[in-house]
This record gives sequence, C-alpha cells and structure tokens, in this order.
Amino acid sequence: MTTQFWEKSREINATLTNLLFKPVQRRVLVGLTKLQVTSQQTAPWLLKKRLLPLLCLISFFLVLLLNSFAPAVAQLPPQPRQEIRGVWLSGNDFSVFRNRSQVQAAMSQLRKLNFNTVYPVVWNDGYTQYPSAIMQKKGIPFFFKGAEGQDVIADIITQARSQGLLAIPWFEFGFMVPLTSELASQHPDWLTQKGDGTQTSISAAGEVAWLNPFHPEVQQLIRELVMEVIAKYDADGVQFDDHMSLPVDFGYDKYTISLYTQETGNPPPSNPQAQAWIKWRADKMTAFMVDLYQTVKARKPNAIFSVAPNYYNFAYKMQLQDWLNWVRLGIVDELVMQVYRNDLESFIAQITRPEILETQQIIPTGIGIMAGLRNRPVAIPQIKSQVEAAQQRGLGIGFFYYESLWDIAPEPAAQRQSAFAALFPNSALRDISQNTSRKPTFNTVNLPLYPKPSLGQRVRGYFLEVAIANGQPKRILLDTGSAGLRVPKEFLGNSPIQRTGQNIKEVLSDGTILEGELVYTNVRFGLIPTAEPVPVQVVTSRQCTAQKPKCSANSGVPFSGIVGVNYFEKSLPYNPLRKLSGNLSNGFIVVGNGSSNSNGSLILGLTAENQAGFKMASWSQQPEINGVPGKRWDSRLNKVCLTLAGSSAKNLCNSRAIADTGTINGLTEFKSASTAGKLKPGVLGSANAVKVGINGIFDYSLTPGTRDGFNRWNLSISPQSELTIFVNPGIALFDKYDVLFDQVNGKQGFRSRREKK
Repeated sequence: MTTQFWEKSREINATLTNLLFKPVQRRVLVGLTKLQVTSQQTAPWLLKKRLLPLLCLISFFLVLLLNSFAPAVAQLPPQPRQEIRGVWLSGNDFSVFRNRSQVQAAMSQLRKLNFNTVYPVVWNDGYTQYPSAIMQKKGIPFFFKGAEGQDVIADIITQARSQGLLAIPWFEFGFMVPLTSELASQHPDWLTQKGDGTQTSISAAGEVAWLNPFHPEVQQLIRELVMEVIAKYDADGVQFDDHMSLPVDFGYDKYTISLYTQETGNPPPSNPQAQAWIKWRADKMTAFMVDLYQTVKARKPNAIFSVAPNYYNFAYKMQLQDWLNWVRLGIVDELVMQVYRNDLESFIAQITRPEILETQQIIPTGIGIMAGLRNRPVAIPQIKSQVEAAQQRGLGIGFFYYESLWDIAPEPAAQRQSAFAALFPNSALRDISQNTSRKPTFNTVNLPLYPKPSLGQRVRGYFLEVAIANGQPKRILLDTGSAGLRVPKEFLGNSPIQRTGQNIKEVLSDGTILEGELVYTNVRFGLIPTAEPVPVQVVTSRQCTAQKPKCSANSGVPFSGIVGVNYFEKSLPYNPLRKLSGNLSNGFIVVGNGSSNSNGSLILGLTAENQAGFKMASWSQQPEINGVPGKRWDSRLNKVCLTLAGSSAKNLCNSRAIADTGTINGLTEFKSASTAGKLKPGVLGSANAVKVGINGIFDYSLTPGTRDGFNRWNLSISPQSELTIFVNPGIALFDKYDVLFDQVNGKQGFRSRREKK
C-alpha cells in the first residue's frame, strides 16, 4: 500500500473538507483573569495604602462578575477520570515503526512529553497489520512485517508498556473495505449496496465498499479479529472510529431488505434518510456494539472499549452511528471525538456540544486534533490553541497522527517537541485496573412493542425483544397480568447460567401448564441489560389442565415465551424489570398501537415528564417474598364500576379489575350465577354492551363482537373465585389508554389516547 493512499485514507470526511482547509484566522481570546499593576506605577506607599480598600472592593466585584458570566462548563465538577493524551499510529507511520530502535525511541519520546496512550492501527484496507491466524485461514496475505521480520504490533505494544503508555489497538477501517480487496472478492454476499444497486462510495479513503454490518458472518469476522487482538497481545483495549458505521445511503442489499421486511412487515423506504429506516439500522449497529463490548469484557473485564466518532448529529444521521446511545448504555469506556478544523471558533463550537458535556461527566473524553498531513502541515500555534481550548473544558486529546507531531511539520522537530512539553507539563499516567463496568445512565428509554412474536401464530399481542444468556433477541409476549420471564430453552444463548435444580410449575389463564427449571442468567431488553442475573423459568414441558383441554399447549403452536411484568409475584421468578439499572427500574408505561399493525412501545423509567396527563389509582401493598426485590403490590384495582347489559351488573362499583396485555379477549368473571342473570357463560354478543371504569380515572366501553383482541368479550361463572366480580378488559383496553405501572408508590395510571393527541 502506497504512502499516498495512506495519506488519503485519514483525511477528514469529505463533507467536512471545506471546514478543515479554510485559511486559519487569527483570533485574540480576551479573558479577564487578574488585576494587573504595571511597573510604571510610582504612587507613594501612602497612596497605595489609601487605595487598598478600593482595590479590594474592585476585586470583590470582579469575582462576582466572573462567577456570573462563567460558561456552563465552568460549573461542572472537577473531573476525577483519567485524562487522555493520545496519538494514533497510522499506516503512514509504518515506515517508522518497522524499525525496532525507532519504535523504542518513539515510545520513549512520547513518555518524556507526558503522553499516556497510543492507538496503533491493526485493521485497515481489508487487511490486518499483524499476523492473523483468522485471515491466514481465509488465504488473505499479510504485508506488514518489520525490518527484521518482527511483528510490528507486538513490538509497539511491548515498547509502549515499558514506558508506562497504554496501547489500545485501533480497528481503523471498521466495516469499510476496498472493492478490489481479497476479502470483498471472496465474499461478495457480505457487501451491502445503495438503493440504485451501486456498491461503493467516495470517501476520504478513496472509492470503498462496505461490509454489511447486519450480516451475521460479517459480525462474526469482526468479533473474531477483535478477540484475536485482545488474546494475542493482552491488549489494553480496542478502539473503533467513524468507520465502525454505515453511510446512510447503504442497506439495500438482499439480506438487509429481507431482514427489515421480516421484522416490520414492509420493505425499506426508498428514501435512505427516512427516520424509522435510519433508526432501525442504527439500532442494529448498536446491538452489535453491545454484543462486541460484552464479548471483549468477558475475556478481559478491564479492557478499554474506546470509540472515536464524528460529532453526533453527523454520526447518527449520515453514518448510522448512535454513539451517544452507546455511552448511555454503558458500553463505551472512553470517547475521542474527531474535530478536524482549522477554524478555532468552529472547533470550540463542536467541543462544547451538549453530548460532549454529558459524556465527559461519565467517561474519559477527548478531542481528536489534526496534527498535520504530509501535504497539508499544521502549524504549532493552531495545535496549541486547540489543545488549550480542550484542556480549559476538562477534555483530553488525541492527535492524528504520530509522524505529523514533529517529523513532518512546518517547524523544526525540537521546537515542536518543546511546544508539546509545554502543553503537557505534568505526568498523567493511566491505569486500566480502574476501568470498571458501568451501568446505563438513562432516566427513561422507549422500546418498541412488536405486533408479532418470533414464534407462534398468536392472533394479537405486544411482543418485546429480549435476549437471554447472550442469545439472539427473541420477540416475547409482554404480559402485564403475570410475573416472571418464561421461555423455551432454545431462546438461551451460551452465556453462563446459574442452575438451581428447582423445577417450577405455572398455570396460565387458558389452562396451559408450563413446567421447567428455575435458573439465573443475564437478560437484555432491547439494548438494555439487567444490572445482574435474573430468575428465568426454562420451559421444557407444556400441557393442559383437565378443566381446559383446548389450551394453547394442544394447539400445535410453538411457545413464544412470556415476560411477565406484574408486581404481584406469588413466588419466583419475579418481574425482571425490577433488576434494571437506576431510574429504569422504578416503573414503566405501555403505549398501545391503536389497533393498527404498527409498533406500540414500552417506556422504561418513570419521570415527571412522561407521567404527565395520567390519572392515578392505588394498589394495595402485599407482604414481602424472600428473593423478590422491592415492594410487592396487588395490582388488581379496587372500586371498579361495571355495567354489563343483560345482567344484574348495573354500574356496580364493587368490582376488581386488572389491566392485562397478556389476555387477548375481555373477560367478566362472576362468583355467583345470580349476578349474571339470564346470561350464559361463553362469548357475549353485541346486545351485551360493556362499561367498565373507575370514577375520575378511566371510563372504558365496548360492544362485544367476533374479533379476537379487538372486541370479543367472554363471561364465566366461577363459584370458587375469591372475588365477587372480576374484570379483565384484555389487550383492547390498551388501544384506548396508555397505562402506567408505578412499582415504587404502588399506583397505576391511565391516560386517554384521545386526550393525549
């Protein structure tokens, strides 16, 4: 690979070129920092003494003035996180790093200048920069041996560590690959394309193709290469930049179209920037990054998972790279945002964006600064002004790239090195032993509820994507009327499972008996993991009760799993949402899909904002059960009023009711046949209009019909029932109301969907 191509490969994104190469404008930063008295002042001592009170008063008002007009960032607490002082070792630098003595000298010089991190490139142009057994199996050649035949990456990592520097291998090309590479030629089905069928885009690296980030074999290749580097070198971490992404115009290959159509029921829109299409692809990218993070941490828990993206608005909308979501999910250990600008005002505007202010409160955060290119050197005054602007805001630095620090620069090497020494006068060593796993930082998050499951032919329901034991996400029935996660064993992945040996039995309302072992394992809802393993019933047997021989177990339909999120647990397993991190565990809201085929949503985490407009009813608290965290609540509502045409129930307000997404059809259960009057058990007809509600809370009515999940209503008479009248409006209630479940205060809220609009 030629130097010219390497130079081209790391110029900034084409859309930012004009910003980068605008002429540098000289600016004077004016700051009121201290009251100065010049040497020309010759007032006698007495005059100075008389002026002293005035000077103190001026100083006092200056302090007030400075505090009043300080920028918001000045109010941020001191940063306890380790400061990033890094440099990328790019393909341009390999002429230097092929030589062992030069590697040693370079690492020594970086340490002397108080740098603390190097990012050597290990994946570029469809090739590894180290001898890879994985690529060797594919018959893909290896080019980057040292002058003495040595492994250059091994040499860099060894020498870096000897100087106390972190060495974090950098997967520069991510999913990007030249169309002419062996990898692309061997696996044309791995490539994605634009809507017009073209497979390449013009980027800073020239004309490139893109591996399909959603293809499982592509994901497996990246995963294997990352783990090979972690294992082979015991690397301090791994880094991915703006190419761990996909340009927004791509994703129209056969595999992705089929996957999107299967999951949504519609083909992808022709407009690549349609919001739902962007979000679907970005979420798929995020799901892969979550999996990759977990895979890395399973091998080396304190490894640094680093990302170096473009600014967020561009990264998300144009590259499908939702890195702010990655940070909030807790899967990023450090962030170095590339801000390659000549113009200081533009540079400062980028490093003070809200997402950077948020990120730097959570993890070590740095700014990628252009130190120069061979054909476009950057003068040290520009570098100095940008570093100082970042440092003033508590941000670290990453320089692109090593040779341009002082070897190819407009000033002599000694002058450049002296300038860097002044920028970093003190040592700031980093220690990965302090890099511990983080929890998500969301206050609330919105997850889609799909109208169809992964398995089975259920007529209607809300299905939530759940990944169990690091398995593939499966769409499982969301049931607000039961508690506990119950799934077939095929849904489990290969993560460790804590077995209890305890066989448990659950009887569903349709008469289905579920049997299987209680185990503990990690669970992920959409992209949100539980804070620790939760109890799961692994169902290995289904059968019907004698009273209901026509239950779902005899229907021939496979079991699609149940995630019961009620807080009225009778025993283990409990509601798994109790084990979400932070605010996400305090309750949830179910938003229906309004009888359409579109998705509903599950809003995790109650906030003042998302509770607006709900009218609340109270639950009654229940005794604690050993092993169930938090408070238990009887979520059956009291003082529910029922009117059922043709029965004796005429606005009876002594009924109890439950809001239950797990029940397809509405149900009224009477303890006494006399309350039913002339009505017989079974399906009600249109003459038997139903009204159910709580005064001032909700008022729901329905004319019984024949459509499952929409207007079918059943009547049963159960003398053995503990309740005189029990009402379950079924899933159709969620077409009319958003329903809130508050597990902290024991309340349930209802918000009319009409009022919401």
